[in-house]
Amino acid sequence: MNCGGKLLDLTKPALMAIVNVTPDSFYDGHTSKDEKTVLTLCEQHLKHGASMLDIGGQSTKPGAEQIGSENEMKRVIPAIKYLSKAFPNAIISVDTYHAKVAQEAANNGATIINDVSGGSLDNKMLGLVSQLNIPFIASHIQGNPMDMQKKPTYHNVTTQVYKRFSTIKSTLLKRGFNDLIFDPGFGFGKTTDQNFELLHNLNHFKSLSTPILVGLSRKSMIWKTLRSSPQEALNGTTSLHTIALLKGANILRVHDVKEAAEVVALVDQLA
Repeated sequence: MNCGGKLLDLTKPALMAIVNVTPDSFYDGHTSKDEKTVLTLCEQHLKHGASMLDIGGQSTKPGAEQIGSENEMKRVIPAIKYLSKAFPNAIISVDTYHAKVAQEAANNGATIINDVSGGSLDNKMLGLVSQLNIPFIASHIQGNPMDMQKKPTYHNVTTQVYKRFSTIKSTLLKRGFNDLIFDPGFGFGKTTDQNFELLHNLNHFKSLSTPILVGLSRKSMIWKTLRSSPQEALNGTTSLHTIALLKGANILRVHDVKEAAEVVALVDQLA
């Protein structure tokens, strides 16, 4: 997949490193976000095998305060600028559902747009994506980050997510755009049971002929099931990453790159 002239190799599973420049992330929100710390963290992620750095300035944990596009840009654009300069060969993604932020990020070095809403929270996003002509990660969400976990309801979660993806793909294909990646949106308007149902049925999405990204890292479906915490959820994350790869996931979006790379290497031995 061509990411602004940089090739994303998906002949084997790839790793996207989560780089939060927010003070309120569910897992690492209290860590320092100064430039030196972020650069050191990203250097480590790339060394451990990350293909992409996903820069996020708006927390999307349930009930997170919505800071607006202007404040989000104040967080992510400086980070994208200095990361692009420090790591010119790295593929940088921006994690945003604001078209305005996506445009500015692309202007400053981002070559993937990662939208947790798949374009549903900003009606300008799909039009912008087709104009930018860089890969678009479309996630599924029910509602928005403020209310998505209040009472998520589906007749059939797999079928409904699949239909939403089909609609997005059809819309973008009509505009001549096909550089799509789909993310089922674990934890975004889904109960724990619905999350596990989606994971069980992950292979069904392969018929869309679009790469599949999964974001399972340290999420509540793991630590609530195990009655632990995000800080104690690495082992559970590794277990679910293994299942996701066996069911056809092409990209793992992760906090812990080294451990995820080990999963990829071990699963690769089964082929």
